Amino acid sequence: MPRSAAIKFALTSFLLASALAGFAPVQARGSQEYRAAREPSTIAVADLPRQGRATYELIRQGGPFPYDKDGSVFGNRERLLPAAPRGYWREYTVATPGSRDRGARRIVCGGPQRRPDACFYTADHYASFRKIVE
Repeated sequence: MPRSAAIKFALTSFLLASALAGFAPVQARGSQEYRAAREPSTIAVADLPRQGRATYELIRQGGPFPYDKDGSVFGNRERLLPAAPRGYWREYTVATPGSRDRGARRIVCGGPQRRPDACFYTADHYASFRKIVE
């Protein structure tokens, strides 16, 4: 088989195997598709779990919060939230029924503490976020 045909065959095989495995080719960072893929989906306050709605209301009231770590700085090490200076993002626990510890659910807000610019909900301990909309 000529070299160019072998390369085309290998590339086609790789793309087919990737598609079957659920992977897509990497988007260019400046592309509209890449930006859309990076923007978190949204969740309405009314669609948060009951405990999430209670936590969100406590954030709006300025507390008091049931967990010592509530209101602590969130570092955004995963870089899933918009870039901001250190101290901009703060995290709050959303109680998980049946959990012996704080569980995996959090609300992370940025900006002024009682009137944040934006809040995000994660049910999987920072693996993904959904922007909270009213």
